[in-house]
Amino acid sequence: MTGKRQHAPEALVTATVESVSATQIEELANTPTTAGVLQYLPSVHVRERYIGDRNGILVMRVNSSVASAQTTVYADGLLLSNFLNNSFSTAPRWGLVSPEEIDRVEVIYGPYSAQFPGNSAGGVVRLLTRTPTRFEAHAKLDVFGQQFREYGTADRFSGGHASVSLGDARGAFSWWLSADHLDNHGHPQTFGTATAKTGAAATVGTFTVVDASRVYRDTDTSGNPRVVVASTGIDHTVQDMLKLKLGWQITPAWQLSYTLGLWQNASDTSVDSYLRDASGQTVYNAGATFANPLKFVRIDGTDYTVSSAAPSLSRNEHRLHGLALRSNAGGAWDLELVASVYDQTKDVSRSATPSSGYDSGFGATRPGGQFTDASGTGWDNIDVRGQWRLGAHTVSAGLHHDTYRLASVTYGTTAAPITDWLIGTSGALNTNSYGKTRTQAAYLQDEWRIADAWTLAAGARHERWTAFEGSNYNAANAAPNPKNIVYADRAYSNLSPKAYLNWTPTPAWTLRASIGKAVRYPTVAEMFQTFNGPNGIRFNDPNLKPEQVLSSEWVAERRWTGGSARVSVFTEDKTDALISQTDVTVTPTISSIQNVDKVRTRGLEVVGQASDVLIRGLELNGSVTYTDSTIVRNTRNPGLEGTDQPRIPRWRATAVATWRASDKVTASLAYRFSGHQHNALYNTTLKRYNDINPDVYGAVSHYSVFDAKVLYRIDRHWSASLGINNLGSFKYYVNPNPYAQRTWFATLKYDL
Repeated sequence: MTGKRQHAPEALVTATVESVSATQIEELANTPTTAGVLQYLPSVHVRERYIGDRNGILVMRVNSSVASAQTTVYADGLLLSNFLNNSFSTAPRWGLVSPEEIDRVEVIYGPYSAQFPGNSAGGVVRLLTRTPTRFEAHAKLDVFGQQFREYGTADRFSGGHASVSLGDARGAFSWWLSADHLDNHGHPQTFGTATAKTGAAATVGTFTVVDASRVYRDTDTSGNPRVVVASTGIDHTVQDMLKLKLGWQITPAWQLSYTLGLWQNASDTSVDSYLRDASGQTVYNAGATFANPLKFVRIDGTDYTVSSAAPSLSRNEHRLHGLALRSNAGGAWDLELVASVYDQTKDVSRSATPSSGYDSGFGATRPGGQFTDASGTGWDNIDVRGQWRLGAHTVSAGLHHDTYRLASVTYGTTAAPITDWLIGTSGALNTNSYGKTRTQAAYLQDEWRIADAWTLAAGARHERWTAFEGSNYNAANAAPNPKNIVYADRAYSNLSPKAYLNWTPTPAWTLRASIGKAVRYPTVAEMFQTFNGPNGIRFNDPNLKPEQVLSSEWVAERRWTGGSARVSVFTEDKTDALISQTDVTVTPTISSIQNVDKVRTRGLEVVGQASDVLIRGLELNGSVTYTDSTIVRNTRNPGLEGTDQPRIPRWRATAVATWRASDKVTASLAYRFSGHQHNALYNTTLKRYNDINPDVYGAVSHYSVFDAKVLYRIDRHWSASLGINNLGSFKYYVNPNPYAQRTWFATLKYDL
């Protein structure tokens, strides 16, 4: 490839940084998406359940797979993180960067730089892309697929990906145009179950006998027997991305750039019921709302209701505008201005509400359902930063402003659904949620070279956060609870100090200590959005306080010719942690996102790398991480004190072997491991964790996965690769969804 790195904001790096280069991505990663390029970095995991998953949450040392607002992702200084919620559903916008344009990925662990916001408490990912220096063209084609087997589903799920990019630089001007298309049939994400009727058997005429041989029985995460009768959440996603980057080298020291990113998605989620009646007709649902004889299904003489197997779809069109003005004089000072706007121009979703037990949702007479419109939701950011080099001191300072906007309306109630779930828009107003937050910040940080072997850095970030124009409506509310609630504005101001000491006694050794505070403010959805999902209604709390995090890291690093090793001890003490739990101090109890007094996390990370091991061209990389995260104090639910924070594994490990056999051939073998983690809080009633059977569908299970890839450079323009992820077809889950099983990849690429 040609080109140079897109200039990105210089961060004062006061903590551990791990990286992966474009060459390493090409040689190692079997992925058509940017989310997949991080999977072998220490203590890093992206919750990409299938290729094209829009809910690919970034997981690092101290945040869980449903905590999206505790890590931050940038592409060339433009924010890709979605801080509208702290949830599985608000992942970074990975789709706005293709793997082919990445020059380098940098992962910064912990909140130790004043440049980054409180959402960086878990860490920061910086995607650095290339700017062309001459005319270049690239094209890539990926095909991939898996044979997925789970319960009554045994089928091939496959897809394809194509990308094309062109770029050039003439004089002071450069441009880059890229297009990316992904079409994938994902495997089932959930499975429908049947619930046995209690009491007397169903009366004649209310039940339908179904073929028991198509029913699958096993044990759920709590150790209870269950009956599985359908596969659901089978997502066919088609995503397109178009990006234009323009650059102008105004003077040798000043550069202006503009980025326009357009991303659209069409997702259709289908269901597949295993149940058949005596005539062979498919039975999708059974329950009290359906007409006889499908109040129940009878399986081996026992009557059951069946959880709803209903299809859904979503249509999204999002736009990113980014403008950056940067100086890179290399002299006494540099300045930077970065502004971006992310607009969910179109963001709609639909779900069916079947009216018949035989209704798939796609019959001649389509059922009603719900329609949710979140169009207009989005955010904007602006940062002004400066850096001054004053002898032994490097001083960094900056200003920040952001606004987040939530606008979500759902139509269709049980009594008055929209008339046709696929095209209808009429129907009773069910819920709406509106709200905005604003954060204004200033920071100052000084890096002082005390002596040749010693560097001290100290700084602070001051943030003022405001929540305003919050309201929601819920048609289900009845007196004395109002249907529409308007919330008062609120504001917080916080100071987050940072400090860092680095000692390099010899060129081979580095010892480093970092400490920093970060404040993560509640998102607009945590405060203002009422979520009506498959497990019922989850209520918001407009009076949530911000999370306050105090973190530290203690590092020893040793380098030698062809290798290095690092040991890091890290800690996090979080007060007012935002966790979904039950408040048992009130009657009736309330389950919602609440402030938990204190959560303590302690961990150890060991990382190593060596080149030319045993044979020339063989490189080994590996990491092992141990983490213990405990709820220390919880006045709203004291029974949880001393128990684990969910979804943070005790052990994680990676191992990568890359053999560059020749200039043309590179082969790699990689290993990923994550230990058991609880999928929910401790059950204070049963005095145990619910997931006593932790490695089945519905759990957040451990995994032990091998990946392999062979890259062949045919000539200076053409290359091809074959790869397999999850060689052993290991079955693992992230509550409740299964990850992909053995998946093969084939890639053909052209570079001019």
